[in-house]
Amino acid sequence: MNTEGNGGSEAAEGGAETDGRSLGSRAPRFIRRSRPLHLSWQVGIFVLGLTVVTVGVIMLPLPGPGWLVIFAGMAIWASEFVWAQLVLRWTKRKVTEAAQRALDPKVRRRNTVLTTIGVVIVAVLLAVYAWKFGFAMPWKVDQ
Repeated sequence: MNTEGNGGSEAAEGGAETDGRSLGSRAPRFIRRSRPLHLSWQVGIFVLGLTVVTVGVIMLPLPGPGWLVIFAGMAIWASEFVWAQLVLRWTKRKVTEAAQRALDPKVRRRNTVLTTIGVVIVAVLLAVYAWKFGFAMPWKVDQ
């Protein structure tokens, strides 16, 4: 892995290049040249990414685009760290595969049937509730 952050040249020579982009630091060249400056840059990127990912995790149970914010934090980390670049590539590949599977006519037909069955079950349950209790809200039912 490219731990020195030499612009990904070592990673590209070592065959760690996939999908057209080399792995490694994408920091500006003048930052990569100075070891203390590059280390400071990496700490800053890590803290920024950690903050964004933490906000995304907090948003998961709350209203807000939690997963989107988590992936944004991962993208921030991927600007500097090889492990985050690999995680993002794996995630993109899995999302693409899931999208292709979802477009399969058999899967779409199955999903349509399952959704229809679910809607019918919910409609029947609502009808039974309305028949038994009328249109009273659950917290106002006397029985």
